[in-house]
Amino acid sequence: MTLSPEQKQAVASWVAGGDNLSSIQKKLSQEFKLSLTYKDVRFLVDDLDLSLKDALPKVSDDLSQPAAAAPGAAPEPALDDPTADLADAGAGAVTVSVDRATLLPGAIASGSVTFSDGVTGKWMVDHQGRPGFTEVSQPGYRPTPADAQAFMQELSAALQKRGL
Repeated sequence: MTLSPEQKQAVASWVAGGDNLSSIQKKLSQEFKLSLTYKDVRFLVDDLDLSLKDALPKVSDDLSQPAAAAPGAAPEPALDDPTADLADAGAGAVTVSVDRATLLPGAIASGSVTFSDGVTGKWMVDHQGRPGFTEVSQPGYRPTPADAQAFMQELSAALQKRGL
């Protein structure tokens, strides 16, 4: 399939903006009425010599973007998991716990996090070492940049302690 220069530029800007293949496929369909398979989109990105952003930095970038809290939303209490080891960095800090048994398909580790503002979440690390969230107590929540950095540091320390 041959794309116009305008279409190629659009794909390049989407990739530069951090879009994944699925998102690019959807945008091609919506904006240019091009129906491509996921694999075709992968080949297109390769043919254009574009590099998708790595999943790990993307998670980190997403975490560092502050989001507006929902009006009137109260943070939920911290998750209590008696089967987890809690790495506490002090009052008001980000805490990360690692599940003793990881039951999520495709995950090598999982656990819970409580951010300094009380918002909680469930995280996982896949077989390629990419962290991500499976649940967050407040929809659309983005931790502060300081909390995002503290989460990554606490996660790294907790996983190293476990030998992962």
